[in-house]
Amino acid sequence: MTHDMHAHEKPLVSGVPLSVAPYALVLVHGRGGSADGMLPIARAAGATDAALFAPRAADGSWYPNRFLDPMDSNEPFLTSALASIDRTLRDIIAGGVPAKRIVLVGFSQGACLSLEYAARHAQRLGGVAALAGALIGDEHDARDGDRQYVGDFAGTPVFLGCGDADSHIPEARVRASAALLGQRGAAVDLRIYPGIGHNIIGDQLDALRAMVSVVREHAGATRTTG
Repeated sequence: MTHDMHAHEKPLVSGVPLSVAPYALVLVHGRGGSADGMLPIARAAGATDAALFAPRAADGSWYPNRFLDPMDSNEPFLTSALASIDRTLRDIIAGGVPAKRIVLVGFSQGACLSLEYAARHAQRLGGVAALAGALIGDEHDARDGDRQYVGDFAGTPVFLGCGDADSHIPEARVRASAALLGQRGAAVDLRIYPGIGHNIIGDQLDALRAMVSVVREHAGATRTTG
């Protein structure tokens, strides 16, 4: 088995061509999901004028075990998954859209992966939206996470929205993730929804829509090329 099993999976590219897009969304699907399945989230967020990139996981899963398991138990899948997100962002930046105009969005396993990537590469992004997710690793990994988290979010808006009845994502881990990200300079918006399970609800999409609106405003309506 190759150690970079996701490397040959090309992201789905949609929306406005990167050469003229004022901003971009990176949409990371969950376990058993698909890149195509993330596009309605972008539409619901009103990102009709953005370049859309949806990375694809090999066999529909970014890593095999629970996100709460020790990180080592999800290797080499996790490293390959993080590299896939990194390649996507680098391609977008190389195409002329800076990091501060990129919004990273994930659902479920994709939300966990998005937060983990952002924490390991903290920088000023347009935003990070984790729909039902938290940072990856067991309690030992979470306690010692600062060893692998570098950089400063410099005020990047980070939204974490999760139900307190989510059987996959413990509320305590979501809260701990929000606190750690805030310590690293993120402007965190944490919302815990009473009685909600592992779902995407309207308030999460509203939060993403507001995040996209700010990025659009800062980017301007159009972008010209060199």
